[in-house]
Amino acid sequence: MNRWNSIYKNEGRNYSTPQEALAPIIGIFKKRGVKRVLDLGCGAGANLVLLAKNGFEVYGFDVSAEALKLAKAQLAESGLKADLHSGDMRDALPYENGFFDAVVSVRVLNHGTISEIRKTIKNIERVLRPGGLLFITVQARVARKHRVKIKMLDSRTYVPIEGSETGIVHYTFNMKILHKEFCNFKIHELRLDLGKEPWQRYYIMLAELKEKR
Repeated sequence: MNRWNSIYKNEGRNYSTPQEALAPIIGIFKKRGVKRVLDLGCGAGANLVLLAKNGFEVYGFDVSAEALKLAKAQLAESGLKADLHSGDMRDALPYENGFFDAVVSVRVLNHGTISEIRKTIKNIERVLRPGGLLFITVQARVARKHRVKIKMLDSRTYVPIEGSETGIVHYTFNMKILHKEFCNFKIHELRLDLGKEPWQRYYIMLAELKEKR
């Protein structure tokens, strides 16, 4: 938590642009009657602003109190509001079962070990209504020559030892793992997104929580 507070306090301006891949998803949300949206790991609030401008009832959750200060300021500048809450997404989320029509989580779920990520997925499944939508982007593996210096914890988990996210645990996904870990979801879209820089490799996934049987 302290590390993320430091990042947002010193580099918050770098997190003020909404995720490009989220824009077309907003149309899908509207067609599916989505009203209440949780941005899990909302950071400085760029995606919250985009969602609120499009008329959704928006909730933001993040581990960093500094991030939420920035989010509150961004919302206020646009004359918008969101329900903001600070906490660890691996713990019990402060929302009722099936409270949300959609959950958004951009470049967040890959921060942690796979066991920690599984706890978060279970939390998402609890607060998302059956048939609700999930939009995520998560980190894919980057070629060694394009990585910052890292310390490997296991074959897919590492900690950077330089750069802005020094000391923060990262997990790298692939499509097989995403299908496995999100087995309670019907996946509508799953693709690899290549950014402008060679170290920007993320999977984009849109999925629907299956009805319980």
